[in-house]
Amino acid sequence: MRAWRKLAPGAGAFLVEDFMPVPLEGELRLAVEAVGICGTDLHIVDWHGGYEGMVRALPVTLGHEIAARVLAGDGLPPGTRVVVRPSVTCDGACGEGGADHEDCCSRRTGLGIYRDGGFAREMTAPFRNCLRVPESTPSHHAALAEPLTVAHEAVRNAAFKPGDDALVLGPGPIGLGAALFARDAGAHVTIVGRDDAARLAIAGRLGFGRCIDTGKRTLAEALAAEQAPVRFSAIIEATGAPPVLAAALPLLAQRGRLVIAGIHPKPVEIDVTRLVREQQSLIGSYRALVATWPVVLDWITRNPDLVEGLISARLPLARITEGFDLMRRRAVAKVIVEPEAGQDG
Repeated sequence: MRAWRKLAPGAGAFLVEDFMPVPLEGELRLAVEAVGICGTDLHIVDWHGGYEGMVRALPVTLGHEIAARVLAGDGLPPGTRVVVRPSVTCDGACGEGGADHEDCCSRRTGLGIYRDGGFAREMTAPFRNCLRVPESTPSHHAALAEPLTVAHEAVRNAAFKPGDDALVLGPGPIGLGAALFARDAGAHVTIVGRDDAARLAIAGRLGFGRCIDTGKRTLAEALAAEQAPVRFSAIIEATGAPPVLAAALPLLAQRGRLVIAGIHPKPVEIDVTRLVREQQSLIGSYRALVATWPVVLDWITRNPDLVEGLISARLPLARITEGFDLMRRRAVAKVIVEPEAGQDG
């Protein structure tokens, strides 16, 4: 079986033949139907900063935004369609986290990063990590459940109220998802990118009227030129670009919330004195609560046109490198890999 694997530290990942995962106790064997390419996958393949901790897990099959079909195992009948939560925890044995915050587990590991993931025809995953997909929801939509739970968590942390002014920095999948959930919460959303015309155009097609490309301007200059709000109740940063945080803080209202959803390759310096005097909050946002997954799956099922609008390309596993090239050029929002499509071995 063919799989897309990270073999060693440094740039690169490769299609490997004759790889077959073996399920552990309590795991299901799955046929992978759709997997999203995430910015995390791109950073791992290109070996940007922030992922050095996965060296101990190499070689590993990448891919953590997974929709699949059960082939065998206890708990779900063969043929059941599922999405896979990539965060694998100890089910409370470590004594940390508890039912509401399972991802605080000190033994947590991640499918597609520290364990073999979904860029393959087949994979294995714990039964407890597999959530049924409604029959009306196609797999290439269901594969967006993982990034949309991340976006949903960012908006939950931002705590938007109807009428709030919201600024979303970065029109990638997490930023676009956050913009959609912020709009659902009643916020007035402004989306900003830099030299990001293709993805800002996608935002426009999703119904957002204020989509701003800063170009060579500063963030403040670009917002002023477009007559955007002077200050925002909450800002969601989804760029992973360190200079953006310092530029965003002066745009935050008193007692506002700056939610950081991007993974940054190096430490960031910010004006903490301003943060204190303005009584603002700086919030890191990462994985969603387990209970968020069915909420997001229901949203996906109810909003097929919006979900389809987030998907720019669907490719077989044999053409996965094309998807990564599209991501590097920021020419797309979400690329979906469908390992069962075509002749992928």
